[in-house]
Amino acid sequence: MAVMQKTISGDVSFVGKGLHTGIETTITFKPAPENTGFVFIRTDVEGQPQIKALAEFVTDTSRGTTIEANGTLVNTVEHALAAVYGLQIDNVFIEVNGPEVPILKGNAIDFVVGLQNIGIEEQSEERIYFEIKENIDHLDKEKNVEYLAVADENYSLNVLVDYNSAVLTNQYADLNCLTNFPKEIAPARTFVFLHELEFLVENNLVKGGDLDNAIVIVDKEINKASLDHLSEVFKQDKIDVIPEQGILNNLELNFVNEPARHKLLDLIGDLALIGYPIKGRIFSRRPGHKSNVEFAKKIRKIAKKQLSGNSAPDIDITAKPLYDINQIKNILPHRSPFLLVDKVMEMDKDSIVGVKNVTMNEPFFVGHFPSEPVMPGVLIVEAMAQTGGILVLATVEDPENYATYFMKIDSVKFKQKVVPGDTLVFKCSLVSPIRRGIAQMKAQAFVGDVMVTEAELMAQIAKVK
Repeated sequence: MAVMQKTISGDVSFVGKGLHTGIETTITFKPAPENTGFVFIRTDVEGQPQIKALAEFVTDTSRGTTIEANGTLVNTVEHALAAVYGLQIDNVFIEVNGPEVPILKGNAIDFVVGLQNIGIEEQSEERIYFEIKENIDHLDKEKNVEYLAVADENYSLNVLVDYNSAVLTNQYADLNCLTNFPKEIAPARTFVFLHELEFLVENNLVKGGDLDNAIVIVDKEINKASLDHLSEVFKQDKIDVIPEQGILNNLELNFVNEPARHKLLDLIGDLALIGYPIKGRIFSRRPGHKSNVEFAKKIRKIAKKQLSGNSAPDIDITAKPLYDINQIKNILPHRSPFLLVDKVMEMDKDSIVGVKNVTMNEPFFVGHFPSEPVMPGVLIVEAMAQTGGILVLATVEDPENYATYFMKIDSVKFKQKVVPGDTLVFKCSLVSPIRRGIAQMKAQAFVGDVMVTEAELMAQIAKVK
């Protein structure tokens, strides 16, 4: 059953200070058309420049995730992105009238509640998922960080954090279904170690921070004078340490494993930069913004190739074919040595996948670069055309009484030579419905995962006299 894209039903705004800049900003989420994705708009900059929330536009991950395009940036986008992705929203404009998304409660809960209240509605275009079919891993040995994405029917995440700290010991968090995001992950607040907080305060790097939107983990001895100083800086009446939890007493934990859950929240937001909804399970150990974005870039590269239609068909060439060579002979008028398709593995009303095993005893190898056998490019195109011909002839009841005559071949590209021992896999797809017996299709040939040839073909079905 098709899943349709979603946007929000109206505008919803939030006002607050940026954690690092301290600048008060308004962020407004607005409905967007199908296939827009997530787009930030700096309304305070002349021309209101847009920045797509995609991994290639990330320019800084030192204290959050920053995206930038054409000299305009937005800081700390991860919580806003986690909110829209966690609610399975596909298309939204996110207007910001300053350089940083407001930190609010240090989590995504305000965004989530506001977006839910304004409403989420289906759109007319189908959602296109990136389905993880083979394991994708990422390792940063220096930081002891690792990720693994594996195939799964749904999107789920597992996070393990380990800071070699006596206070913050190993913690684990998981999310098995995005429908649980609002309750299980969105309320998890950001956290900071006391030694990091002191450094940030001394260097004026948390101008918009307060102790209501962050868990402070006390990982060192702290005297009363230091506590009093923090009280003054953050305008708190009295700050102390909760010994049994190892955190400052400014707030109570929402979850026992709140730090791990917040890391999972950040991971969702950063992986939203892949630009596609995902089907797969993500495992991560010691994730952080820099590594999250590196992993997102790796997945995005694979996803773009797969969803662009330029990836090899996912077939088992050893499986029983849909049509073997004898059945193909009943459809095509070609015969050896000019029958160049050995079997058809898949076919539906719009596309077909065929296979040819290239062997040394092919007659064209006798004279075509005999000292370094290379399959002639024109024959690869002919083989793609024959594969497409089978697809076209499948639209008539008596294909043996028809033939396909190719009228035009455009945009032919040869990307890699084909040699004896290769197995060619052909993929032909109609680019528009067949009208008046004329078919237009995109044809591709692969060896393994590598595209070796592509072309645009036009053919006409004609009855054999």
